[in-house]
Amino acid sequence: MPETEIRNPFAMIRPKKHLGQHFLTDISIARRIVDSLQVAKDDTVLEIGAGKGILTGLLLQKEIRLLTVEIDHESVVYLLKKWPVLKGMLIENDFLRLDLDRIIRGPYHVIGNFPYNISSQIFFRILEQRMRITSVVCMVQKEVADRITSRPGSRQYGILSVLLGAYFDTERLFAVRPGSFFPPPKVTSGVIRLMRNSFQTLPCDEKLFFRVVKTTFNQRRKMLRNSLKSILLNLDGQTELLSKRPEELDVPEFIELTGWVKTRLEENR
Repeated sequence: MPETEIRNPFAMIRPKKHLGQHFLTDISIARRIVDSLQVAKDDTVLEIGAGKGILTGLLLQKEIRLLTVEIDHESVVYLLKKWPVLKGMLIENDFLRLDLDRIIRGPYHVIGNFPYNISSQIFFRILEQRMRITSVVCMVQKEVADRITSRPGSRQYGILSVLLGAYFDTERLFAVRPGSFFPPPKVTSGVIRLMRNSFQTLPCDEKLFFRVVKTTFNQRRKMLRNSLKSILLNLDGQTELLSKRPEELDVPEFIELTGWVKTRLEENR
């Protein structure tokens, strides 16, 4: 039997379906998640979605500057009662709307059991903060974990694979079965780690890079010469990349493609 946080995980807090709450109850899994976060003394760590605090309690044992965000008022009341030291560290807010630049100064790490229903939105916020986020350790639906850590040629390879892969080294760590949660989700979960790579900025127009990646994968069955027509009407210039589909390109090739598109756009002005 797995070691659990408490015998009755339903006590005091009701899991809320509209928030996608599935509380992790296996403390051994929680330890593996927290231990996967590579932090030094006094590093800033932002926890997204504290829930019942199974990660929070372990994070409080580390010599770090912890901030934790939780949207559920019932959870906030519970957490502050359990750990009064969280006062001033616990932010009751929606992470997707939070002014991160106001509450956090300098670089920081991210950790959390991300709600399945907004995990992709969380990753796009992480991309917005890419210049400041050092690493991410998170648990998401296994399908999302597979997508983010997939490589070119894979059926799962997509927008987040490329965009996150451009700025982070992505790694799949381990799977978590539904029985480790209350209530159990209908799917298996996966824990992944993202480590910021050496690119401060990409060697291309980054705004156009995002646009090219999103445009081509939104029409992933088309060859690039067809999907790119919404950005660039004149495709007279030659590059062999145009004969490929988006799932065939790695990050350097998307950077090359973005540079090619940028040149054509400037020529057509």
